[in-house]
Order: sequence, then structure tokens, then C-alpha cells
Amino acid sequence: MLIFGLGYTASHLVDALRARGWQVIGTTRDGRGGSIAFEDEAAVRRELVVATHVLSSVPPDGEGDPVLARHGAALDTCDGWLGYLSSTGVYGDVGGAWVDESAPTGGGRRRMRAAADAEWLRRGARVFRLPGIYGPGRSPLDRVADGRAHRVDLKGQVFSRIHVEDIVAGVIAGFDGPPGAYNLADDLPASQNAVIERAARLLGCAPPPFVTLDRLSAPARGFYEENRRIANGKAKRVLGWQPVYPDYRAGLRALKATISPISVTTPPPIASGVQR
Repeated sequence: MLIFGLGYTASHLVDALRARGWQVIGTTRDGRGGSIAFEDEAAVRRELVVATHVLSSVPPDGEGDPVLARHGAALDTCDGWLGYLSSTGVYGDVGGAWVDESAPTGGGRRRMRAAADAEWLRRGARVFRLPGIYGPGRSPLDRVADGRAHRVDLKGQVFSRIHVEDIVAGVIAGFDGPPGAYNLADDLPASQNAVIERAARLLGCAPPPFVTLDRLSAPARGFYEENRRIANGKAKRVLGWQPVYPDYRAGLRALKATISPISVTTPPPIASGVQR
């Protein structure tokens, strides 16, 4: 497999595939650690010749999808499996309603993401639409423990999330699935406040204080202005995928063992944003 972009989720996928005996190489900006430099078009073309599977985890920038812009022509010659890690942000705000893969896209704040999502679908990729991602080293438990967590004084807001291990399992299940869009989300959408409060209870500390929307960064405010529940039935039905962590409670319980027994840091006076 050739993976464009070795970020948090893709790195977990690399570990899982290599444990299964796969040969995996990825791109980074500078070619560090045995990876390929993203801009080295000749090296990417060589890998595309031998790759049976290609996955992009690179988000769009202000001008569009960087992978398609630089390597789209080379990808046109690839007849293997294509995958793309997208976002459920393509659905925009639906007022807390359930959305599946038949819902319209492109009406929210992530228009560039929706355009990239549509282009990868046109190319025959398996497009995995992901909500808030959490896992080892990147969870509400970590944010509560080091004082970065906050609760927002906003009633009725709800969203979905997914443990990184369940994303990895979904992508692997997609190796044998048909092209198309797949929502990979857990079974229990919930408010951010409920998740933070559960994390605080697991750590044996008081939940962080509430802040108002006007004290958040602009990107964080945009996140809280969208409200949706993500349906995952297609991935279960078509790919045979089942999340190991069907709700945030199961996921946080499993992650608690990864948190060092340290003193919880006092929250900062102003919350700066939301980690997705």
C-alpha cells in the first residue's frame, strides 16, 4: 500500500498492516523516516506502479486537494484499490438529524473537503467519511488530564465520533468492498459535554468549567454550529464492519489505561479550540 500523508490515523493503519505482513510506504513533506517526499513525483510514480492499494489521508488546503493536484495524472494510471479518508463535515449542519451516505454534501463549512470527496468518488475510491477521531494520545482523557478540556454552554448540540482502531478496521474491511462512500462512526452520537464529563469521572476529577461560544476560536465556533448524528449502517451491512468501541464510554474505558497517573492540570482561563 502507498499512503499519501502519514498522520495520526494513517500511522495506526500502517502499524496494523505491517503486523499483517503488508509492505507499506507513505509520503511526508520531507521524506523523513524512510517515507517518500510528497513532492517527489518520480518516486511516487514508481510506487504507484507496484502498489496494489493506494490511500490518501491528506485533507484539502485552500486551493483544493493537494494529492489530486500534484499526482492526479499518475493516479489515473493506477488500476488498483483506491481509498480516501474524508470527513462527515461534508454533510454540513442538519439540526441534529441522522444522516447516511445518501444525504447531500457540499452545503456546510467544508466545501473544499466536499469537492475532494466527490472527486475521489468519481475516480472509484472507497471514501471513508469520519467524524471526531480519538484514540491513544488524542482523547478527551488526555485533554482533561492536561487542562485543555472545556465544556461549552450550548444546549442540544450533538455529534458522532470514532475510535482510531475502528477506522483502521473499517478501511481494512473496505479492501473487499465496492467503491463508494462509507460513514465510519460509533453507535452513540452524544454532546461534547457528555464525553468530557465521562472522561473527568474516569479520572476522578471534577469536570472543567463551561465557556461560552464567543470565547472559542473561529474554527471551534464553526464546529459547534454544526449538529448531526452519523448513521453507520451501510458500512456494517456492505463491509461487514462492526466497531469494537460502539460508544464513547467503551472507548474511554479502554483508553484510561494509557493515561499516566498524573495530577490533573487546572484548565486555562480561555478555551482556544476543539481537537477533532
